[in-house]
Amino acid sequence: MELELLFEITAAIAPPILIPDTPDGTRVVVHVTGGKFEGPRLKGTVLASGADWFLIRPDGKLGIIDVRLVLKTDDDENIYMTYTGRAKIGPSGPHGLATTPVFATSTKGKYAWLNDVQAFATGEPNPGGVTYKVYIPK
Repeated sequence: MELELLFEITAAIAPPILIPDTPDGTRVVVHVTGGKFEGPRLKGTVLASGADWFLIRPDGKLGIIDVRLVLKTDDDENIYMTYTGRAKIGPSGPHGLATTPVFATSTKGKYAWLNDVQAFATGEPNPGGVTYKVYIPK
């Protein structure tokens, strides 16, 4: 399957809050504080949102990611983006992120086509945030 780059997204996050010793591992809660995204078909900003999280399993090798973002396009449309996925965990924390974003928009807006798209994203943490490349099937 051929993939098309939808956009690259960089989200800034607040310092993480660790909740250790949960039954499934250590839960890491982060707040998205802003960011940007840009691609051939759309670009804009990442709005500050509620808490997102990832889970570091007891073996410390794999993390589960659960994120919800609101994207504001440059032409003033809102896109709700959720994604779940996995992160490899190393000595300095998560890396090698792979997720499956899903989008929700107005059914009559310019970006309504995103409602029917299942995307794929790969990313890496960066100082103070995370960067992903989001792809869709051609």
